Amino acid sequence: MMAERAAALVIGAGPAGLMAADALLAAGYPVILAEAKPSPGRKLLMAGKSGLNVTKDELFADFVSNYAETADWLRPMLAQFGPEQAKHWMRGHGQEVFTGSSGRVFPKVMKASPLLRNWLADLRARGLDLRLRWRWTGVDRSGFRFDTPFGPRVIAPGRTVLALGGASWARLGSDGAWAVILAREGVTLTPFAPANMGYRIAWSRHMQPHFGAPVKSIALTAGDLRVRGEAVISAKGLEGGGIYAVSRALREGATLYIDLFPDLHAGVLADRLRARPSAESVSNKAKKALRLSGARLALAQECAHPLPTQPDDLGALLKALPVPTGHSAPIDEAISTAGGISRTALDDGLMLRAMPGVFAAGEMLDWEAPTGGYLLTACLATGLWAGQAAARWSGGNGDSGNDETFID
Repeated sequence: MMAERAAALVIGAGPAGLMAADALLAAGYPVILAEAKPSPGRKLLMAGKSGLNVTKDELFADFVSNYAETADWLRPMLAQFGPEQAKHWMRGHGQEVFTGSSGRVFPKVMKASPLLRNWLADLRARGLDLRLRWRWTGVDRSGFRFDTPFGPRVIAPGRTVLALGGASWARLGSDGAWAVILAREGVTLTPFAPANMGYRIAWSRHMQPHFGAPVKSIALTAGDLRVRGEAVISAKGLEGGGIYAVSRALREGATLYIDLFPDLHAGVLADRLRARPSAESVSNKAKKALRLSGARLALAQECAHPLPTQPDDLGALLKALPVPTGHSAPIDEAISTAGGISRTALDDGLMLRAMPGVFAAGEMLDWEAPTGGYLLTACLATGLWAGQAAARWSGGNGDSGNDETFID
């Protein structure tokens, strides 16, 4: 089969792939963007249903610290495209932004579709060739192979950026199938694992009336992690931002503890409980002295039945309520994934050492971060970094250049 030659190829039309294409177009390269799904940016649009939290408005050092052991690796990429640049970029695509009380940054329209439409229109006006329903199936000396609506096709690019996502939410395009292809090419991979996922717990029937109820103003502790946040009681267990923030520790086997009163000391709780009549039941004391009721009281009774009768013991328990041992939600129900292309498999420009001229970005890389704007910002930042490095690649030792060295 005759291979179609191209100056630049990007595979995957999510945020990282679109940003890589943007960078290549800015450098003067015509770009073919191949996407397996019938439309681009599906996971971005899904994220936008809950408000499209693009980034977090906080000090850069605090922002970067959320990437844990990969912070030093990602630091230069996030320094180039971090919270301030993300806000500027959104405004450049016609989206005014606002910062919520928690520091999370959203477009004022609270959805992703206007941003995505403007971005795509800009990219197309600059020459982007977007090809939908083009599924990447492999690579050989002839080029990158695709299944397309027109049958098998091969593209021989001068430079390529892979941005195929992680392995969660397969129906939106991130199915992790690329891992098999890259493993065959000698790329070092770390096994996928769920990240920012719910915690599955086998509740008793006592909890059924509270399914869907939020548990707000709590602190969650797992291992060395302690966060303020909230959780939602679901039929399957616990979901929500607070759970996602400690999900890595839970995945690694830590016990989950919930502080139902993070602003009060255990002694204060005990004193309030002691002030109630001794004849009152424990649950009535908790309701009247501490205003503990509804889903919060049900959670306490589920996790520590029967509740201790002594005020000191109950006060201490409510500050560190041990949640029944459960397990992480399956990978396809996770918001994101850990694992992917190992850092050692990449050079400083995110080029695959085993595949010269091929770069990678986004959730394909082995990093993880909590929700709250960190995921999307890093996807955009790594997409920009990989796209710029691909534009500089000369086909030799990584020097910058605008040649068009093609796969033979």
